[in-house]
Amino acid sequence: MTGKRQQKTYTYDTRTEARNERSRIVSERAQGTYVRPSKMTLNEHLDEWLPPVIRDLAESTKRNYTDALRPARERLGDKPLQKITKADVENLADWMLTSGRRMGGKRGTGLSGRTVNLTIDMLKAALEVAADEGKITRNPARLVKHVKHDPKQRGAWSKEELMKFLATAREERLHAAWRLSVYGLRRGEALGLRWDRVDLDAKTITVSESRVLVAGKVIAKPPKTKNGERTLPLDDVMVAALKALKVQQASEKLAAGPAYQDSGYLVVNELGEPLDPDWYSDEFKRLSERAGVPAVVLHGARHSCLTYLRMTGVPGPIVALWAGHADLTVADRNYVHPSMKDLEQGRDALAKLG
Repeated sequence: MTGKRQQKTYTYDTRTEARNERSRIVSERAQGTYVRPSKMTLNEHLDEWLPPVIRDLAESTKRNYTDALRPARERLGDKPLQKITKADVENLADWMLTSGRRMGGKRGTGLSGRTVNLTIDMLKAALEVAADEGKITRNPARLVKHVKHDPKQRGAWSKEELMKFLATAREERLHAAWRLSVYGLRRGEALGLRWDRVDLDAKTITVSESRVLVAGKVIAKPPKTKNGERTLPLDDVMVAALKALKVQQASEKLAAGPAYQDSGYLVVNELGEPLDPDWYSDEFKRLSERAGVPAVVLHGARHSCLTYLRMTGVPGPIVALWAGHADLTVADRNYVHPSMKDLEQGRDALAKLG
């Protein structure tokens, strides 16, 4: 800034139009609502707004924010920020619901209401900042309502179906891994479990790392919350499965020789290489089919476990601690403090699966 007054010349067809425009500008300046005309596009604003918003977030969360804004960038990104209207945002939502899919399914089909609402919320937040910064007079997305969204119920197995799946999994090389998933570990937690976090003498495992997919790349990261890092007691069947897997991997290492990769992870292939998360999910589906149980996504095994624990009488705070949940009720969070001894109720209940 030079300190000099900035001037800009506008041309109008008539003197009346010019006077009206001058009156509008003078009035808006007096009210503090005047916004200098600008050709800045939505994409240019998002390029300024997004980096500080996601700076300290986990890589997976950064990716979620970026993906949520992708439809808005595609449909409205090149449009001047000051020309975006409520109708534009409504049309964006309609387009996403009917043909906005670009990944994760058939291209050109509709996206879920949850995905659309996430985009609307992100765009609304970005435009609210634009209004606060004086780039636009008002937020055109502020009055856009969420689209209807009916969340699908996640599938969960009954006790009998859990037992049927585990009976089939017993014959698998990765029996211990499938049992960990049925015992309620998230996919990333099972794939991120290292042998040095397994204590077969104490019969415990400690969840302290997660291997997850972010933008097509597998990364290792700590749990998102302090409750996510937890030590769980194990029943004798789980301990036996882990011991068998350790013996199996020692044999594979001997057979592979120099080709074996000592990654330290528990869930690996015959060469010691950590397994791809998508392959693990696909193999779970194939194993479920062989077991003759209803199809559920891998995360459904976690839901099945927690439902089973709760329905067999394990108290809610203990189930939440077992699962690594942070969203306890206020009472449970402030006044209930489950101990390792309490967690053994979870172990004892799971032992009954056989």
